[in-house]
Amino acid sequence: MVMLSTQKSNAPVCRLRQYVLLLACFLWTSFCLVLWALNGGTHIKQFQPPRPKSVLRNNSSSIISASDMGISDEEWERLQKALDWPIPDQEITHWMQSTSPEHSSFSILGVNESYKVGDKLYVTITARDHKKNLKRYGGDFFKAKLFNSEQKASVFGEVVDHRNGTYSVAFLLPWEGQAQVFVRLEHSSEVVQIIKKYTESSFPRTHYNGHFGSGPSKTRISEVVECNLKWGADGSWKKGDCCCEYKDVKTGTVWQCEKPKTLSCDKLVHHSSGRLESPLNMFEQQLFAKKLTNVAISGDKKIINVLSSTAAIGTVEKCRSGLKTLVPAGFYAKDVWKSFVCNTRQFSPEQMGNCLKNKIVYIMGDSTTRQWFEYFERKVPGIKRMYLHTDSATGPLMAVELKNNIIIHWRPHGVPLRFGRVTPITDLHYINSEIDEIAGGPHAVIVFTYCAHLAFHPLTFYVFEVAKIRQSIVALLSRAPDTTVIIKSGNTAGLKDIFLSDWHTLQLNTVMWEMFSDIDGVIFFDVWQMTSCHYLVENIHPRPVIIANEIDMLLSYVCPS
Repeated sequence: MVMLSTQKSNAPVCRLRQYVLLLACFLWTSFCLVLWALNGGTHIKQFQPPRPKSVLRNNSSSIISASDMGISDEEWERLQKALDWPIPDQEITHWMQSTSPEHSSFSILGVNESYKVGDKLYVTITARDHKKNLKRYGGDFFKAKLFNSEQKASVFGEVVDHRNGTYSVAFLLPWEGQAQVFVRLEHSSEVVQIIKKYTESSFPRTHYNGHFGSGPSKTRISEVVECNLKWGADGSWKKGDCCCEYKDVKTGTVWQCEKPKTLSCDKLVHHSSGRLESPLNMFEQQLFAKKLTNVAISGDKKIINVLSSTAAIGTVEKCRSGLKTLVPAGFYAKDVWKSFVCNTRQFSPEQMGNCLKNKIVYIMGDSTTRQWFEYFERKVPGIKRMYLHTDSATGPLMAVELKNNIIIHWRPHGVPLRFGRVTPITDLHYINSEIDEIAGGPHAVIVFTYCAHLAFHPLTFYVFEVAKIRQSIVALLSRAPDTTVIIKSGNTAGLKDIFLSDWHTLQLNTVMWEMFSDIDGVIFFDVWQMTSCHYLVENIHPRPVIIANEIDMLLSYVCPS
């Protein structure tokens, strides 16, 4: 009786709960249908990037802390703010949801009949997907420039992301004559978030070869195995007791090679680049398609007329350390780079020799700084390359000119390094180790770049390496403050795959700039702008006309008067 009485008294309550539940389900279903319709039939949910392919690790811990990178928590937070880049706020399930270069466009705001040198031209970029829908989030990687083909004039335009599918560019008008706007979609925001995902992962997109050898030539035993970087607690790309480990005493960098079958770990002799391994799944490969990446977008092709002006443009300040990198940092006119940072000038071969008199120039980095060495070798009168029994591509290299006592060195940075040719492992020195061995002084010029070969590896490792270089530069300038120290940024390459992207290069440039911005005595060359706005097709190895302008800028700092 008690149970019957209880069920009878609860029946209205149960029915009420059922009605409330049915009403809630109806309202939620209606809301979802309305939201689905408002977004063109696209299902919206919180974006969760797909995980990269699984990679075997020694253990499950993969967190890299600021102390692991050799910096403070505050500096890592500052770097993260500088590197912040918006990503899609929805899950992307079809390539048509990505930004379309065909349907995106740019327009010039308030076009005047004429402008004056020193005025600004304002441009708006509008991003749309392949269904012509306006994008509601930012993150697209656009490049913009103003140019005049006949005058061989151009200037870089910084694209400002408003994070709502629209972007703006404020172009400075630095030359008299005509000008046109050019905008290109380098990567959609959907592609950027894929690059970003793998930049933050330990997926080994590149592998290297370790060449082991032992014994005299006639009976020599040789083996070639795969090698790679070990980074972080789970940084081994092989499981178990697989590998020979080589830890640099100064940097702490750990290099791994698979154990040879017959030879011991101490028989590693040479290094070379190995295979590339793409982490992209089929859908991600669609987003990287040629028709979606590195494509010019349509827009206002109006010719802008720029008249002369009495207003001063440019600078007469002598080139020295401590000057701020500007946007734009300069412009081309008749294929000559005119800097807004300081008063750069052109050097004849004889003037180059006079400028470098009694100087020792240490150039370090990759093949883009080797281009500088080769330029000096061609242009400085009387300079001769010394035969060091090394490869002309992998170095180290040295050239001397006895009359003016000029010595120029070039050597590549340490591993990871993708050189197709076989290089003696003993010739690969880390930049910070090399700088520690330089006495410095007014006769010493140190130039380095550290970018392109690091694009295959985690950003946290790059921070770790740059922190070591910074430590060595600070020590050098402390013992020899009159040493000229120049950092060359990475340049644009126009490449559009997961292995080497200009977006990633831009991130590395940002890290380098941020970590050296408060170091007195260091000069930062923003060659990114110089290669981005030039009329020649972007190339990881810029053409001679661009190299000539880079060298003129270098010498303007070495010999400002």
